[in-house]
Amino acid sequence: MTYKIDNNTKIVTYNNEEFYPKLVNGILIAPTEQECIVEKNRREEAKLETTEYESNKYQRDRANEYPDFKDYLDGIVKGDQQQIDKYIADCLAVKAKYPKE
Repeated sequence: MTYKIDNNTKIVTYNNEEFYPKLVNGILIAPTEQECIVEKNRREEAKLETTEYESNKYQRDRANEYPDFKDYLDGIVKGDQQQIDKYIADCLAVKAKYPKE
């Protein structure tokens, strides 16, 4: 693990990543190695969350377009097979429009 401080800018390079100083009482203070590790872990977690969010886009898109489930329940209660079939067809159309990637 490499920990280097630029004494002019107080920017730290730790494992080929830059970590910027903090301002404390008007003075730039370089982050410690432990602070760099914590920030590096936070960055990695944020990257994973972003990747997970992006990979679930189809789910969000589908959720916005699925028909109201009450239509399905209404069809069941009424015994209206046409209404049930329409609901299922509408759901399948949404799934086709937004496939899993």
